[in-house]
Amino acid sequence: MIDKFVPDVAAALADIADGAVILLPGFGNGMPETLVKGLIAQGARDLTLVVNSGGRDTGPTADILASGQCRKLICSFVRADSVAGRLFAAGKLELEIVPQGTLAERLRAAGAGVQAFYTPTGADTLLAEGRETRVINGRNCLLEYPLPGDVALVDAWEADRWGNLTHRESARNFNPVMAMAAALTVVQTRHVVALGDIPPANVHTPGVFVHRVVHVPA
Repeated sequence: MIDKFVPDVAAALADIADGAVILLPGFGNGMPETLVKGLIAQGARDLTLVVNSGGRDTGPTADILASGQCRKLICSFVRADSVAGRLFAAGKLELEIVPQGTLAERLRAAGAGVQAFYTPTGADTLLAEGRETRVINGRNCLLEYPLPGDVALVDAWEADRWGNLTHRESARNFNPVMAMAAALTVVQTRHVVALGDIPPANVHTPGVFVHRVVHVPA
């Protein structure tokens, strides 16, 4: 019988290794806060964190960056006056800026098996320095590569024991593509439902992309 639920956060995160690439979703909401706290407690270091925004001085992204466990941050935006901005300015954090749409597509490409793609986004900016460009349909385009993760920490509104997930509101933006892009997808869910209780149209992330689920009640 397939049952992807694990007893607690510590069990879900126990084998995350130093140097792992961590995919961390969140777009207004949908940030797996409990899993982030668990990863800080677990202690893996030298991590590369992939997240939409570098965050402020509070919240899960700021917390894991402030812990000193992250070597590199890949995101679409960093505020100078933030934990991420200050760490970067002090030379304590590597930083890679990726336009938001390109970030989402690089993640989707990793999950879909796409080996590379061209986009006009950033092709005529500093982001293209030293990188391959090509004129396609009259537009200068920049070559981009997939962005796979070793681990995705995912937030779900509800889940069944096979790992089928429903995400709520803007949590649908990055949680599904990050779940697809990771070698190991660990989920925190607010609600547990029986098999068949999630209508097919509401399965936003199919269980085939999910490996471990832990129930974190709302």
